[in-house]
This record gives sequence, structure tokens and C-alpha cells, in this order.
Amino acid sequence: MTEKTTKSYDFLFSVAPMMDWTDRHCRVFHRLMTRRGRLYTEMLTTGAIIHGDRRRLLGFDRSEHPVALQLGGSEPADLATAARIGEDFGYDEINLNVGCPSDRVKDGRFGACLMAEPELVADGVAAMKRAVKISVTVKCRIGIDDQDPEIALDVLARGVIAAGADALIVHARKAWLNGLSPKENRDIPPLDYDRVYRLKAALPEVPVIINGGIGSIAVAKRHLDHVDGVMLGRAAYQEPWRLLDVDPELFGEAAPYATMKDVFEAMLPYIEEQLAQGAKLHSMTRHFVGAFHGVPGARAFRRHLAENGVRPGAGIDVLRDAIALVEDRAAEPVAA
Repeated sequence: MTEKTTKSYDFLFSVAPMMDWTDRHCRVFHRLMTRRGRLYTEMLTTGAIIHGDRRRLLGFDRSEHPVALQLGGSEPADLATAARIGEDFGYDEINLNVGCPSDRVKDGRFGACLMAEPELVADGVAAMKRAVKISVTVKCRIGIDDQDPEIALDVLARGVIAAGADALIVHARKAWLNGLSPKENRDIPPLDYDRVYRLKAALPEVPVIINGGIGSIAVAKRHLDHVDGVMLGRAAYQEPWRLLDVDPELFGEAAPYATMKDVFEAMLPYIEEQLAQGAKLHSMTRHFVGAFHGVPGARAFRRHLAENGVRPGAGIDVLRDAIALVEDRAAEPVAA
């Protein structure tokens, strides 16, 4: 593993922002498995933050730190206002989304379509940097549609760094805005990790984090020979038990808990508190589906939650009963 600066070490490992997935309940759950990994909110538009219910949209549990707010938007003044609001709420970082390929995002002039407007992205970063004292970062693709990734990524990266961006997170795929659905854009465009490695080589002083198709901590460690940080997306969400390896494997520190059953025992007080405040059990347990992948009883655990967690008035006993169906041992090792 290459030597990391203090700043790049802060970005060594993170869980990707994912729409409809990385809500506050998910982030509290993930935090119980890694003390050091950086967590991200779902993307929130500047309009929603400026005009919406800020406490509902931006509220988070203090255990989540370090946690970043991901913004969607393109108007520099609005980005600055939303970033300032995020800083006031206590977020540790503001991240600008220049990678989401959905039609809704494209129509709103934010997300991956901004790869075609690097000067506007740089203006937005500069405005946010003037507005806040916390880190401002950019998450992008290597290019969109017919762009040449060698040129497009370099132009965007150098522009936002000149504007003051503290780090770049690069999803190592193009986004095809014409012809592919958002789901297809997560898998069909080929991964080009070497392009991200070359970006890092060209910007030795800038923290560069790689994202896209990384399925395990073992694979993440190999990427760290070339870049400053790794961001896991679906693997972290669909198989959350992998996060128990983050602190020992990447930071040289003990995992917060030895097993997933220990994690759930630590999660129960939060769940009880949320239920008392009116939250539905399923809004939390939906994030637990892959928690026991590879352990006898995992299927029964999932079935019990699916059948009982959505019932009106479902309480903490539903989760306790589901956990009791799982054997007391770790998941089977899975090939990297």
C-alpha cells in the first residue's frame, strides 16, 4: 500500500451514496461495523434542502461521523447555500454529484450530465468552498456518452481541483445518458480502473478515490496500491458483514464487534428509540437483508423479516426472533 497523506488517509475507505439505500437508518447500521469508514447520505437536491423540511431531510445520528452530505445541483449560488446549511447541520464533508445518470437527474441539470459542463462544475465547487470550512469533494464518472475519458476526466478533475476541491471520487465507468437506463449504467459500461490510476499518477497531491464494481475488502486493498481510497457501493449494502473487515484490514484496528449478532445487539437500542418516535420497523430492517449471507439460518432470517417486519405495529421482537434463527458463527469466507 502506498504512503498516504493525512488528508488522503481520511478518505481511505467509504460507503457510496446510494439513492433509496443509504438513509440515516442504514448509516447507523454501517457505522456499527466500521468506526473509520466514511459514510455518505443519499443525494439531496439543492432545491429540496433550501425549500424543504430540513430536519427530516438532513437530520442524522451523531454516531454517524464522519458523514458526508451529497448534493445534486448545478447553480453555484444554490450549491453554496445548501452546503452552508449542511455544514450548520454538522456534516463533515459536502460532496457534489457529477455521476448519477438517471433521467430525472439529467432533466434537472445535475448528476452525470454535468461532465459536459466542467466549467460550471468548477464554479459550483468554488462557490461551496467560499461558503463552508469543511471539505468539498466531487464524485464523477470517467466520462459520458461519446466523450474521450482521457480528455473529459482530466478537464473536469483539473478544473475542480483548481477551484478548491479537496478530493475526487471517480466511478470507473462511463455513463451513457442516451441508450442505457440507470440500472444498466451500473453494469454495462466497462470498468476502466487504469484510467483512474492514471488520474492519480497525474495528480499526486490530490486524494483520488476509486469506485465501481469493487466487491470485497481484499479487492479494495489491491486498489490502494494505486489510489488513495476506495468506495464500496452495492457490496457494502447487499453484504454488510463485509464492513467488519474494514477497520482491521485497512486501518490496523480491531473491528467494533466480533460478529453480526453483536452488531445487532448494539443496534437494538437505536431501533427501539426510532420505533418509539413513530418509525416503522421495516424502514430499518430492510437494510439488514444481507447481514448473514453464508451463515446457516440466513434464509429463515430474511423470510421472517419479510413476512413480519411489514405488519402494522411490528416491534423489536420481530427482529429478535429473526436473529434467533441464525447460527452463532461468522459468514463463510467468500472468494475475493
